[in-house]
Amino acid sequence: MYTLPKIERFNQNVLSKYHIYNSVFITLPFDAIDNTGVLLPLFAEVCDNGFKNNWTPKQIVDFFAEKYLDNASEEEKINLMFRFIQYVERQIVLFDAIEDAAFPVVNNMEGRGSLRDVKEKTEAKNKREELISFLEDFKVRTVLTAHPTQFYPGSVLGIITDLTEAVRQNDLIKIKQLLAQLGKTPFIKKEKPTPFDEAVSLIWYLENVFYKTVGEMMQYLQKNIYDNKIIDNSIISLGFWPGGDRDGNPFVTTEITLKVAERLRTSILKCYYFEIRSLRRKLTFNGVDTLVFELENKLYRSVFYSQGEIFITIDELKNQLFKIREIIINHHQSLYLDEVNSLIQKVNNFGFHFASLDIRQNSKIHNKVFKNIVNHFVTNTKSDFPNNYFELNENEKFLVLEKINCDLQPTIFQDELTISTLESIRAIKTIQEKNGELGANRYIISNNESALNVMETFAMFKLSGWQNPSVDIVPLFESVDDLQKAHLVLEQLYTNKSYRSHLKQRKDKQTVMLGFSDGTKDGGYLMANWSIFKAKETITEISKKYGIKVIFFDGRGGPPARGGGKTHKFYASLGSTIENQEIQLTVQGQTISSNFGTLDSCRHNLENLLSAGVTNQIFNKDENNLSTSDKSLIDELATIGYQKYSDFKNHPKFLPYLEQMSTLKYYSKTNIGSRPSKRNADDKLDFADLRAIPFVGSWSQLKQNVPGFFGVGTALKHFEETNQWEKVQSLYDNSLFFKTLLENSMMSLAKSFFPLTSYMKDDAVFGDFWQIIYDEFLETKRLLLKIAGHQELMENYPDGKASIIMREQIVRPLLTIQQYALSQIRNGNNAPLNEVYEKLVTRSLFGNTNASRNSA
Repeated sequence: MYTLPKIERFNQNVLSKYHIYNSVFITLPFDAIDNTGVLLPLFAEVCDNGFKNNWTPKQIVDFFAEKYLDNASEEEKINLMFRFIQYVERQIVLFDAIEDAAFPVVNNMEGRGSLRDVKEKTEAKNKREELISFLEDFKVRTVLTAHPTQFYPGSVLGIITDLTEAVRQNDLIKIKQLLAQLGKTPFIKKEKPTPFDEAVSLIWYLENVFYKTVGEMMQYLQKNIYDNKIIDNSIISLGFWPGGDRDGNPFVTTEITLKVAERLRTSILKCYYFEIRSLRRKLTFNGVDTLVFELENKLYRSVFYSQGEIFITIDELKNQLFKIREIIINHHQSLYLDEVNSLIQKVNNFGFHFASLDIRQNSKIHNKVFKNIVNHFVTNTKSDFPNNYFELNENEKFLVLEKINCDLQPTIFQDELTISTLESIRAIKTIQEKNGELGANRYIISNNESALNVMETFAMFKLSGWQNPSVDIVPLFESVDDLQKAHLVLEQLYTNKSYRSHLKQRKDKQTVMLGFSDGTKDGGYLMANWSIFKAKETITEISKKYGIKVIFFDGRGGPPARGGGKTHKFYASLGSTIENQEIQLTVQGQTISSNFGTLDSCRHNLENLLSAGVTNQIFNKDENNLSTSDKSLIDELATIGYQKYSDFKNHPKFLPYLEQMSTLKYYSKTNIGSRPSKRNADDKLDFADLRAIPFVGSWSQLKQNVPGFFGVGTALKHFEETNQWEKVQSLYDNSLFFKTLLENSMMSLAKSFFPLTSYMKDDAVFGDFWQIIYDEFLETKRLLLKIAGHQELMENYPDGKASIIMREQIVRPLLTIQQYALSQIRNGNNAPLNEVYEKLVTRSLFGNTNASRNSA
């Protein structure tokens, strides 16, 4: 049977259904807003026509009010705009649900990048043994982070789940009922969530999506690659940051960390319990039934009656399951063996930890804490710390740190930061005792600038009475400068006797985290991505020299500006000069719900990541390697782009523009996350302390998406003007890395809409600055279309492009309202209403972020 092209499947199963169900939604009667559904399409039409005619948002709102409202006061216009926002928010939910329902139809679940594809390619090229050997060590780890860019409360997420299923079943009565429920359900969280609330929200995905998906993937490999043998390596594992990520979040306490770890353990034991209970109905034969009942009973008590007590160990659970497996094979003709194998495989993958809880803190905090610790020793006791410790050079400090050996109680300090930092180290040990080592075995140092940052952190473990910590110390390199010298920092660590001994105990493995988000914020799109690539090459080289297996952990956000976009293509493009034994990346906000929120999308994206690793290491191992001339060319492009971005970032209007013309300051007023929007509490905006999410998100709200393209056009234009275009064209045609880099930038351009803010070009203060951004956008767009040979952006991803267009169309009235409110605040024409205008800005911020799915 002929399969329709992907774009036609998208049009039939997403766009057409949206238009049908939206027509039902806007005619539903809600309290006091009977005419909103009628007026919203008219307002949307006025917005579209207004922007085509270069109208300002104020002109659009005023024209609409004059034409369709009867002498409405400003208060009445505002009330209607709030109701429009409510409708648009729900239209976005409807579109999400329809797109999720259509996912397995639009995407070929068994096609390129799937496990089936891997199996068939392996068999065709006679590389089955090579694949098995590769999978013995290879891992994919997705780490769910505490960076919330998804604004839906739990009640709305529940409706989305139900609505997705109803759409899949084409159950019009149920859909209408859910849409009515959606219209009456609040979208706004009245209070900021605690870190524990964030953890509970994400654990829902672990229990309801990842547990089943990972289990099915491992079972597929088990049956089709491993001949039904149990796979020792947990090929797919999960990480977790809520409750452990302390960087800039004063609300993450030791109590919260321990509470989250306990919740993770209880959740996975609950999953095992329900699966054992289901198995008990099948395993009813002699010699097995009593073993299953015993397991069920112990798991039940551990989950529902435990109060922290565990009535079964991980070894006992595994041994009992293997005993059941053996009896089934030897005495019962392997009846229900698949189900037992599947559960054993899940226990291997998830243990008693479910997801590994990472602890993270900023090096600047560590500096303060370590200063307090040294001062305590110097002033109160005789110790290995000399009085002049802080005057010593780095090597001399290393010699001091190597001799550290004591059990320092956190309670002897007065400073809260010192207490909580030392307590977090002890918490790791406590978690390992209950959840196993994988419960928490990584300590990440963000903003890591030197080997001393790592050594002093390592010393804090030894100061806590933990001489041989079963913990990986993970430096996170973020700025361009830190990325460029990262390999030198690693070499210092590898050649340090004390740290090298620690690595030996950690199986000669060193995890290194690289931050796309702050890298792009610091150096611009091209330089950040290229600096990370080069850092991976030099770190790989230096690690091999010292016999260390380096593992790269990528801090990737949703949009291309933060390392998002076509992630699996990025990993498939890296070549053999970069260690790629594991793919580890952070996943957050809408990227969790859009890429991993349903069983189908989770399976598709996890399989694509696994396939990317296989492709890079087995099928195209050397094909994607960049030549010396390729690297020289990208280096030049990145340098030119970096200069353009640096000049832009250092422009005197840069920070004032973000403060006064964007939604930056409104992020702190949203109740979406437990973390403050800045790392310090000062009123003055400091670029270094500005978090990547509000930074990238503010550009997204303006529909300018600067971090995803600025400098790219200037860099390409240099080669066009110097008659060297064929060089970059050849690089694009032959390098998957470079092509993926530019394609992801095209996505940023596709999500930009400059008519929304074109009125700013006439602003007396910021007009010239706005023009700088727009000129770079036009140049980047022109040259990316030229290099791709396209007439339109994302021409080679028609379904993705169609989804973006529809989402942008849905959200345009909301963005117009946001710009209207911002301009009213700036103009000060109606100061008594400023507080209400600010609420309009904040409310519209929610919907735009949700609609974009990867805007921040």
